Amino acid sequence: MMSNKPCIYIDGEAGTTGLQIRARLQHRSDLELVSIDPAKRKDELERKRLLNSVDIAVLCLHDNLAKEAIAMLENPAVRVLDASTAHRVADNWAYGFPELTAQQSELIREARFVANPGCYAQNAIALLRPLVNAGVIPADYPLSIQGVQGYSGGGRQLIDAVEGKGGEHHLAGAYRAYALSLNHKHLPEITKYSQLETEPIFTPAVGKWFKGMLVQIPLHLKNLPKRPNASDLQHILEAHYAGQPFIKVLPLEENAGATSILDPETLNGSNQMELMIFAHPQKQQVLLVARADNLGKGASGAAAQNLDVMLGLETNQDYALDD
Repeated sequence: MMSNKPCIYIDGEAGTTGLQIRARLQHRSDLELVSIDPAKRKDELERKRLLNSVDIAVLCLHDNLAKEAIAMLENPAVRVLDASTAHRVADNWAYGFPELTAQQSELIREARFVANPGCYAQNAIALLRPLVNAGVIPADYPLSIQGVQGYSGGGRQLIDAVEGKGGEHHLAGAYRAYALSLNHKHLPEITKYSQLETEPIFTPAVGKWFKGMLVQIPLHLKNLPKRPNASDLQHILEAHYAGQPFIKVLPLEENAGATSILDPETLNGSNQMELMIFAHPQKQQVLLVARADNLGKGASGAAAQNLDVMLGLETNQDYALDD
């Protein structure tokens, strides 16, 4: 590609994540987006040519196809941002959560291969990693995580079904629990990047709204070795995310109301994530909550942010997407 601008190719741009990434980048004057001719979408030689001709290839593919795309790479100068699950815990891949640690942005910037996080995983890790690092949650502590998101989290097949485009209706009702085998695909990255030794129990669900998600982690504080209180947890999260433009730790006093109701759609269209702690001091119980757009900070917004980190560009824009 003959251009002074970084060239980006989205392999799988017709899928939900690919479309959202492209929508977030298409108005950028500092990047050049290249696309495959729709008539050649299944032409492996053309895909291979494009994969090897850009600065960064963004993979929005099923895991097996993402691995095939990596095998097609012959140009050592091409870098990859993979939005699939295929490489999230793989060796020699940087995990694309810039706020994970103070060093993570630099790791992403220097890496050839970057794995974009899973939506549920990033929200859970955002809550857990600072608390595990601070020693208030032991690495072997038996955790339970609940998550719920809009039906866009189920991909194109579920979106088409819910919106009446795919024949049989796959969401019979307003809410569906799934992954009841207790073996959700995000568990390996939650465990690894939260630095846990015991894999949590994770129970996700999908609701009959398009996008927006909540991840909730209940804790019995009296069962934690250091016996922290809610303020202790709050201070740890606030210190960890101080100065971060896309992750906000809401003040503890705002979360104390007995009638608080959380809307999973509040942050839709943005690249923001909110972290909250709800507490019952007398019972020594807290509920950790993360809220985000599962197609924003949970997927495509995170990918746009990671692209800028990889390219050494400013990351102070919102990566918003108007609905």
